Amino acid sequence: MTVHPRVAEVVADYLDLVDAEAGGPVTGLYLEGSVAIGDFRPHASDVDFVAVGEDPPDAVALAALERVHARLGERRPGLHFDGAYLTWQDLASGPDAAVGRPSIEEGRFRATSDRLSPVTWHTLARYGVVCRGPAVADLDIWADDEVLAAWQDANLDEYWGRLLARTAGLVDSPGPFSRTDDATAWTVTGVPRLHYTLTTGDITSKDGAGRHALRVFPERWHRVVREGLRILRAEDDQSLYGDPGERWQDVLAFGEMVIADAHRCYAERHRS
Repeated sequence: MTVHPRVAEVVADYLDLVDAEAGGPVTGLYLEGSVAIGDFRPHASDVDFVAVGEDPPDAVALAALERVHARLGERRPGLHFDGAYLTWQDLASGPDAAVGRPSIEEGRFRATSDRLSPVTWHTLARYGVVCRGPAVADLDIWADDEVLAAWQDANLDEYWGRLLARTAGLVDSPGPFSRTDDATAWTVTGVPRLHYTLTTGDITSKDGAGRHALRVFPERWHRVVREGLRILRAEDDQSLYGDPGERWQDVLAFGEMVIADAHRCYAERHRS
């Protein structure tokens, strides 16, 4: 798979830095997320990676990796190179085995992390892009569709439901997560990604989730979905809404509807 030049550049910079600074603890490097799914957008997308080594990084290696990411951020400002540091055994065993592994998100390096998402393993297994190491097809990568579905079903409430509840009171007043274009695109394309997985068993991008929403939900919701896609794609400065408050009301209502329908789909799947 040919990646966007900006992705190729940050990967080359990272490998140069990690080999020079950390002494080569990364024997495998794979891309997942939007790059792997084929929906990387230079103006908006992160570059998501999984770095693999024989053993978990020790204290010296952790300090070196933190320096690597700091220097990478200086070289490539505005582009987040986010991911986790796993072992080959972690790939085969799944997220529960990787609790406490180092990770970086939006420039913040963590020496230990909470349980990582099973979406990472499933995306890597199905769509991963190799930058260093064996081909993805030759790897032993954990995948459990039932665990993935259960995680997505729980995430509907634990993340999205709580987020919508917190912002419901911000319809009539500006807030940190209301009325903004980014909040609209994030929500309108984010919640349907989980609906897509729960109804198809596959992984999709934000753009793919928006297109899924246009296919499966009634026309009542199409304006807010198209608004989210317009923002995501940076297509046009002209909003489909004249009133930001009305737009946010539609965002909240759409999110709540998708959550309810996704729960229904999950429950039906487990009744059959």
